[in-house]
Amino acid sequence: MLQTIDAFDRIGEENAFAVLARATALAQSGKDVINLGIGQPDFRTPDHIVEAAIKALRDGHHGYTPATGLLATREAVARRTLTTTGIEVSPETVMIMPGGKPTMFAAILMFGAPGVDILYPDPGFPIYRSMIEFTGARPVPVPIREENGFAFSADETLSLITPATRLLILNSPANPTGGVTPRAEIEKLVKGLERHPHVAIMSDEIYDVMTYDGEEHTSLLRFPEIRDRLIVLNGWSKTWAMTGWRMGWSIWPNSAESGYLYDKVRKLAVNCWSCVNAPSQFAGIAAIDGPQDEVATMMKAFDRRRKIVVEGLNGLPGVSCITPKGAFYAFPNVSGTGWPAKKLANALLDETGVALISGPDFGVLGEGYLRLSYANSEENILRALERMHAFLVK
Repeated sequence: MLQTIDAFDRIGEENAFAVLARATALAQSGKDVINLGIGQPDFRTPDHIVEAAIKALRDGHHGYTPATGLLATREAVARRTLTTTGIEVSPETVMIMPGGKPTMFAAILMFGAPGVDILYPDPGFPIYRSMIEFTGARPVPVPIREENGFAFSADETLSLITPATRLLILNSPANPTGGVTPRAEIEKLVKGLERHPHVAIMSDEIYDVMTYDGEEHTSLLRFPEIRDRLIVLNGWSKTWAMTGWRMGWSIWPNSAESGYLYDKVRKLAVNCWSCVNAPSQFAGIAAIDGPQDEVATMMKAFDRRRKIVVEGLNGLPGVSCITPKGAFYAFPNVSGTGWPAKKLANALLDETGVALISGPDFGVLGEGYLRLSYANSEENILRALERMHAFLVK
């Protein structure tokens, strides 16, 4: 029997894809399945973005690109960053990635090792903990609590930092909860981090434009005091409905104080994925520089669906749901149903054809919750809520 390294016995998965596979198999067997599990916009990539990729192929852009990304793509990201945050970044600090996960992979790989602590949000995106455990580092959950509006607490986060802490992972607007951390709380955190200069920060800002009810996303790029240890993750997947294009970007420090992180991630790219394909990068430029009308249309639809979801969930027996302020997820509390969250999610899929993700799939503090993605049509959402109601009252 072949023997792989022990790290592969620790690595986890993202259960949303397992649920997607089960839902697809049930649908292929003839069951009517409504998928509110996968975090994927149900909108088509806007036509002008698709056409930019087609034109790039027809123009002969078929070869390798630089490991860091085309200069034109990195310049587009720098322009977009200035527009959305008011902060100038150099294209020489922008890394074009094949999706969002490679930034998580690279950042955690750089800092994770036995004897090291890495802080991550819980409930949070499952790949954070999976990669931390893969490196042998100790995963330290930062509690994301319903009573706090699913925002992180600066005081609680700072209290978890020790001399062994090497990386802090943050996510706002957040998956799976839809929480948005207010600027005042972020300012308090940044001020506290001044006492811990040995801690790097990775800020996952992939849902940066997806806020509601007047909430505003506060990018950590706005705080120059942490720029030399800050990694910002972002990308095209959510904002422009480009999940399958595998297009992400990240912004890295590259100073001596940072240990030249940008050059380290460039070397990882050379050793792993080589580069991001050219036509997708031309599509990415078109997404940033082209009309944003369809982004606005998508966000208006998400806002309508969000209100339908919250009202419907709060009408279910044993279920309560605070109003999410960001992303396209609701995170209802189902502890009043008497069901363990994972068993309830499985039963809803098997018996009613409604696919959801259980809270424990996002961390140990996710018990008692489900994640519902409202990146689906209003008609399907209403049908799903009806089925959930019928199941819970029987």
